[in-house]
Amino acid sequence: MDSIAARTKELCRLYEIKPARSKGQNFLINDGIYQAIIEAANINGEDTVLEVGPGLGFLTAALSKKAKRVVAVELDDKLAALLQIAIDSQGVNNVEIVHQDILRFNPEEYFGANENYRVVANLPYNITSIFLRTFLSSARPPRSLVLMLQKEVAERICAQSPDMSLLSLSVQYYGHPQIIRTVPASDFWPAPAVDSAILRFDYLKKKTTKKSLEFDKKFFRLARIGFSAKRKMLKNNLSGGLKLKPEATESALLKAGIQLKARAEDLSVEQWRLLVAAMPDFVL
Repeated sequence: MDSIAARTKELCRLYEIKPARSKGQNFLINDGIYQAIIEAANINGEDTVLEVGPGLGFLTAALSKKAKRVVAVELDDKLAALLQIAIDSQGVNNVEIVHQDILRFNPEEYFGANENYRVVANLPYNITSIFLRTFLSSARPPRSLVLMLQKEVAERICAQSPDMSLLSLSVQYYGHPQIIRTVPASDFWPAPAVDSAILRFDYLKKKTTKKSLEFDKKFFRLARIGFSAKRKMLKNNLSGGLKLKPEATESALLKAGIQLKARAEDLSVEQWRLLVAAMPDFVL
């Protein structure tokens, strides 16, 4: 760990890189965690990897030895330039550095029609939710994701009923997340205020069709309304948000096999699916 920590600090000194907390720039300095990320990603020689937040390129180098192709997206000007210099000087020919905001990245512009890809990301914590929503609901979602996240956020994503949230529901709608291991703040430089976790997500949603897109739209509209007021019972949130008579809402809940006193956090993903199916004419 000391070697990577020393190299990290030396590179930052040489290139005048000052890690910015506002950009989530906390560099991983534990080689064992890099290896854990690689193992969790389960990459083979036929895989394409989209790396988000490559930082100083330690993980990028390891990924390039495992994958067929690596597309590394970095927003920071100095880090993107440093990564390009490192790739060019080492003669690595299967890594492409993309200097761009990952939230503006379009997979269809970089990956072929039949080219599946996996995501490996060290995300700034403030974009975790929108990143997941953007990529999981896209026309070209990844086969899997391995993410370094704030530990508390990872736990929220993996929560089950009766502790569901709109975040956990939105992720689990598309597949199965699991925490691989926790990562203490001391494994980063500079150390963040909280511990982190490595989370793996396998995308299990079936092929997108017009009908499935319509169901997705109804599902998430209903979910947002259902979670709109946490302390209220689900039937009250739905009646108010959809402007329904209480009797109509109660009828739909009973049809879906959901207790009338249930709150949004009590429902599993499958119960939400049943609820959407029970009230298709009300959710437009």
